[in-house]
Amino acid sequence: MKKNVFLLALASLFAANGFAQKKVEPFKAGDRVVFAGNSITEAGLYGSYIWLYYMTHFPERKLEVINGGVGGDVARQIYDRLDGDILAKKPTVLAVTFGMNDSKYFEYLDKKNPVDEQKRQAIIKESYDSYVEIEDKLKKLPSVKTILMASSPYDETAKMEGNLFLGKAKTMQGIIDFQLSSAKKNNWGFVDFFHPMTEINIREQKNNPGYTNTGTDRIHPGSAGHFIMAYIFLKSQGLTNTPIADVKINAANKKVTATVNAKISNVKSAKGDVSFDYLAKSLPYPIDTAARVWQNFQVQTEALAVIPFVKEFDQELLTVTGLAGQNYNLKIDGHIIKKFSAAELASGVNLATLKNTPQYQQALKILALNNDRRGVESKYRNYYWVQYDFLKDKGFLFNNSKEARDTIQNNLKKNGWLNAKKGDYDEIVDKEPEVRAKMDGLINQIYSINKPVVHHIELVEIL
Repeated sequence: MKKNVFLLALASLFAANGFAQKKVEPFKAGDRVVFAGNSITEAGLYGSYIWLYYMTHFPERKLEVINGGVGGDVARQIYDRLDGDILAKKPTVLAVTFGMNDSKYFEYLDKKNPVDEQKRQAIIKESYDSYVEIEDKLKKLPSVKTILMASSPYDETAKMEGNLFLGKAKTMQGIIDFQLSSAKKNNWGFVDFFHPMTEINIREQKNNPGYTNTGTDRIHPGSAGHFIMAYIFLKSQGLTNTPIADVKINAANKKVTATVNAKISNVKSAKGDVSFDYLAKSLPYPIDTAARVWQNFQVQTEALAVIPFVKEFDQELLTVTGLAGQNYNLKIDGHIIKKFSAAELASGVNLATLKNTPQYQQALKILALNNDRRGVESKYRNYYWVQYDFLKDKGFLFNNSKEARDTIQNNLKKNGWLNAKKGDYDEIVDKEPEVRAKMDGLINQIYSINKPVVHHIELVEIL
């Protein structure tokens, strides 16, 4: 009972903490945005989803979102990586998150030495002492816009087996408290994943006790959880209710009565049919249907049931009044898309939800290229894991000599993580220019095909 009361109190802090902070500025053209964190960031999804929104919604605003996550990291390890990994990427915007690993795990199962308040404060202080060094370094870099991000939650309330570390969420709250205080003090941006995601978990678990936006380990979000994180981040940037397009046409007098982020021309009406040329300045947001996180079967579409993403971020509205008939086929570029009644068209239809429009198909190509880009980028994250989580302790940090590589080879059998990442490490060491060229090529290809084009729309009366 006390546990649930505490977590409900955490969720209630969302309104107080999450929206009361300085708004995070939207990214601008030319930005290099680095997300630094642990394995949740290393998965590369929430950053990729955020960038995909910019790719489709702001197609002329070319920028780069860079993954700076390494699995298992705590604040101390992020500090250790600042110069050689994170800041070496020359960010104009740096978003930093930690707390999941800092708050410990199996210590909560130690009945002989439980995590009481004294031990909890010691855990928080250990994280804080390392964070202060991060803070001091970033304060000396005023040209880099810093954003602190409260970790996605550890889910104590989902009804599932395993990994139940009662009290961990409370420790995470202590870490969030000093992150929030630092953001306020330094006038940095702050994004709160922890409280709104906890709020969603508690709300959904009332009807489905096994629901979680993390995963079966209570820690790592799947594709749906990462999409929720992207939604929260975009919301913190004040991008809610920025339409793809919003067009209103009066068919009776062939007049365009309103346009937002779109251009309409050549409106014609004859024998009950209406046609016009349509250029939306943004594209719909393409939703992935595949699970993208290892051993987590969530898919992105599942998040749409718990967040109002479509309502707030994915509106391509077409409203046509003054139609003489009852029912119409919506055709785009000569292809029938869907049947609508005149009443539906007069109320407005959201084209972004129609997966067979040419503009949605264009967005799907961007999604596929962005997934390919993320796959290439993951090789770099594995390379940096080998550097900082293996070679550094052996005295071989960024020493890719034969001796260092022999040391890797000799440890493969007893280190499964190293074995899994060695192939990517080798590729970066031996063929980094080719890997970089491939990723840059994918980014350039995205920004060459993401420009909206004019489509011919017809409303053909069904007699």
